[in-house]
Amino acid sequence: MRHLSKLMLGAVLAATAISASAQLPFSLPGLGKLGDKLGGLNIGNTVSNLTKASREPDEAEEVRIGQEFASTLLGAKPLVADPALQRYINTLGRWLAMQTERPDLPWTFGVIEDAGFNAFATPGGHVFVTRGLIARMRNEAELAGVLAHEIGHVLKRHHLRAVQKNAGVALLGDFINAANKSGNNEARNALMNVGRKLYASGLDKEDEFEADRLGVVIAARAGFDAFGLPAVLQTLQAQSASDGEFSLLFKTHPAPAARIGMLDRLMGDRFDTLPGSLGQPVSVRLADFRK
Repeated sequence: MRHLSKLMLGAVLAATAISASAQLPFSLPGLGKLGDKLGGLNIGNTVSNLTKASREPDEAEEVRIGQEFASTLLGAKPLVADPALQRYINTLGRWLAMQTERPDLPWTFGVIEDAGFNAFATPGGHVFVTRGLIARMRNEAELAGVLAHEIGHVLKRHHLRAVQKNAGVALLGDFINAANKSGNNEARNALMNVGRKLYASGLDKEDEFEADRLGVVIAARAGFDAFGLPAVLQTLQAQSASDGEFSLLFKTHPAPAARIGMLDRLMGDRFDTLPGSLGQPVSVRLADFRK
């Protein structure tokens, strides 16, 4: 990556913006059915409005629900206690986010304390990768590809759409408002339950394919080798789904071979003339932040 040292290094870390929730198993098991009424919103009546005009959540609401989901993730596993690493991931992530159509979201990136190989995004611009994923990155282009994939989910509001689909809520903006009202614990808990189930089961495969497509484009715009993400997928293809460090990712994403095949058809030789760089090994870049 070029000129990262000139970017702002004081990105606000997720831990300072989000309050941790009660501790949860990191497997985030699926929870039971929602009640018929959530915070005064009757789900049956709401579903009947699917063909009517629905109010989409505005950006402020998107950020609020993202903070709640990020709190759930951090309640399961905390951020790694390494300020240099957190500054590095924020600098890299924010540089990538600047190349998109939503650069002004409150983008926040963090590394969570988990040996597994995974990455997560929440609405509004929170992106987390695991310590285990960082340890397996061979260069910055690979890490940039992973972060750009997660940024793609945020850009296309995939998680908000999934909440709307999984909860059967047409008026998602009104539902979020009800959950955010002071004292409306029933609606808030219901919303968090939907979020926990979402991160345990994953997004639709088409959302993952779209995030892959966006990921290679965003990485290329930022000056990286566009084949960083496909290289990560090739690494995943060599892993076993029964390996505990990869099992959650395999459960929540399409098979690496399918993702590689889609990107191969899309990319072809279109990126061969770009001057993208693999960048230095991540360990070398971290050394710059520890000076």
